[in-house]
Amino acid sequence: MKKLLNAAAAVALVVSASAANAETSMGIVVKIGGIPWFNAMEEGIKERAAELGVSAEMIGPTSADPALQVRAIEDLIAKGVDVIGVVPNDEAALEPVLKKAMEAGIKVVAHEGPGLNNVDWNFELASADGFGEAHAKLLCEKTKEPGTFAVYVGSLTVPLHNAWADAGIKWIAENCSDKLKPVGDRYGVAESVDDSRSTALDLIAANSDLRGFLAFGSQGPIGAGRAIEERRLGGKVHVMGPFSPGQGQKLLKNDVISGGFMWNPAEAGRVFVTMGNMLVEGQEIASGTKIEGLGVVEPDAATRNIITDNLLEINKSTVDDLAAKGL
Repeated sequence: MKKLLNAAAAVALVVSASAANAETSMGIVVKIGGIPWFNAMEEGIKERAAELGVSAEMIGPTSADPALQVRAIEDLIAKGVDVIGVVPNDEAALEPVLKKAMEAGIKVVAHEGPGLNNVDWNFELASADGFGEAHAKLLCEKTKEPGTFAVYVGSLTVPLHNAWADAGIKWIAENCSDKLKPVGDRYGVAESVDDSRSTALDLIAANSDLRGFLAFGSQGPIGAGRAIEERRLGGKVHVMGPFSPGQGQKLLKNDVISGGFMWNPAEAGRVFVTMGNMLVEGQEIASGTKIEGLGVVEPDAATRNIITDNLLEINKSTVDDLAAKGL
């Protein structure tokens, strides 16, 4: 009997030690896999996970389809991960599955999802208004002759892209309407180089007074830039937007893309892991909390948003250094 009790105690100790040493697991679902922006984010996720001794993977769907994101999150819930991160294509489509995750005790962290309700926190490295306005100001500065401009977003269901577009359009209407007027509705093509390029070619053909693009979505400036390069309109039709410096380096230096602003997607990947780990460990995120990659934060407890200002300007002076960092 004593031997049996000792054996049971030993098993209990092993189980207890195993639980204590169980590795925190995270899955981060992004908009689409295989593009430079999210490749850089994945590197940040891997680096920070190794530093903290946690397990973290990035899941990138094959297309920017909200249903694929829902499916990926369902899979992560079934696996029983500790943390789910998401960069949403459609906030409304994700609410039910994120609610399911939270009800299962999984911590949820979002990025580029300021309107999400079923999250512990959403973090941003730029304010929506500031990001949209910065690109609008740059387009106004570059435009010399009056004309029209087009607006790209990743899709019409990506709330943050559309918030950037709203802010940019509003700023131009209030400050640059003597030079620029919008043409058509916004176009949901900026997560695809091919769609961005073909739409730009159509707009150039239909609008002889086209002066520029506000392209929100990392593939939008690249696709629009290639169309402008084909039509030899560099310096005449200006493209502004966030893009991966390594991908757009040549187009920028050839005056095909005129410039833009970004945050570091690798840093965003690191923040996902940092915040997820803090939540699992029960650390409070409150006013004055310092979070690596975000700085000292002032969270909005009502909306669950943490908004910071960590913008990087992409221009001819900065693009080589940014590209050299793997961005």
